[in-house]
Amino acid sequence: MAKRVVITGMGMVTPLGLDVETTWEGLIAGKSGIGLITLFDTTGYKTKIAGEIKDFRPENYGINGKDARRMDRYAQFAIAATGMAIENAGLDITDENRNRVGVILGSGIGGIGVLGEQIKILHEKGPLRVSPFTIPMMIANMASGQIAIHFGARGTNFCIVSACSTGAHAIGEATEIIKRGEADFMIAGGSEAPVVPISVAGFNSMTALSTRNDEPEKASRPFDAHRDGFVMGEGAGVVILEELEAALKRGATIYAEVTGYGSTDDANHIVQPEETGEGAARAMVLAMERAGLTAKELDYINAHGTSTGLNEKAETAAIKRALGDMAYEVSISSTKSMTGHLLGAAGAVEAIICAKAINENIIPPTINYEFPDPDCDLDITPNVAKKKTVRHTMSNSFGFGGHNVSLILSKFEK
Repeated sequence: MAKRVVITGMGMVTPLGLDVETTWEGLIAGKSGIGLITLFDTTGYKTKIAGEIKDFRPENYGINGKDARRMDRYAQFAIAATGMAIENAGLDITDENRNRVGVILGSGIGGIGVLGEQIKILHEKGPLRVSPFTIPMMIANMASGQIAIHFGARGTNFCIVSACSTGAHAIGEATEIIKRGEADFMIAGGSEAPVVPISVAGFNSMTALSTRNDEPEKASRPFDAHRDGFVMGEGAGVVILEELEAALKRGATIYAEVTGYGSTDDANHIVQPEETGEGAARAMVLAMERAGLTAKELDYINAHGTSTGLNEKAETAAIKRALGDMAYEVSISSTKSMTGHLLGAAGAVEAIICAKAINENIIPPTINYEFPDPDCDLDITPNVAKKKTVRHTMSNSFGFGGHNVSLILSKFEK
């Protein structure tokens, strides 16, 4: 019999709050976490808004000043979310089990903030003034490495980088590692701190970001006909995964079971989704097949929904292709309307949101939906959260490079 894998711990930091519960309360209230950028001077930038994390202090999460100075902000977020997830799971990492505790913590662009700062120092002050910690602070795998060092996890450890699919890929692959018997516990998720000058400038050059600077809270508007681009956000989401029988034996709280995982690629374009949604639909179908579910059994889809027309039209087409007539019956929402797009952390944060929807029987809304897009005609739970029995959820994550991931989380039943 195949091993079953469950989520027993969750942690996150997002523009809506410094923990899971505060973020969830904000989502259900339809609160926006988007505001004017304060992390750098936006003079000359077309986009001046983002989803920033407020009042984050590394020392509150067991990161001392010396270590904090040797970590990019994305790694600090990752450690903070991991600490919360470990505590939430009631997991003690000891000499007896640490070799069987693994980590897959991904990031789309890693320590790009540090890289930008050090390139400036290189040009202004010369190569001898560049920090010796530039490389270990910048590389995208260092969050997973820092987690292992900080918490003593000595099992399999690596980083997945698949743009906006990263966090979902991490959870999916970590689940497979447990199923293969290669770990007893997996720390899995994603972290991102992209609200830095080079990221905003780069995405602006692509005309990918919203420039609704005069109304930050209304700027992220997935599926709305008047959307003008996505809003970047920062944060991290981490889950603790373990094999079901082991979780039951230690009396762990089970938040959800990871029942399905589908991963495909469009093989179409470096940044644009394939317009018919064929690749994304295949990921959804694969996830449903592995979960043993029909489209009729899905209660909620947390859409990738980035507040960009090409993405949402393709995702709408993909949902219709994968679910058939049931596409019009399932509840859908894009919580990026409130958090912004957390890039490599998005898939992990949104998987946790799906777990909360299962436990609370509430569908979070898609806010800022005012002008219907006729090409996106599904039930996207506009503006107000909805009470509903939620047993099976799907979380979609699609990334530059054509990466598609669908995760299915289900209510645990023996």
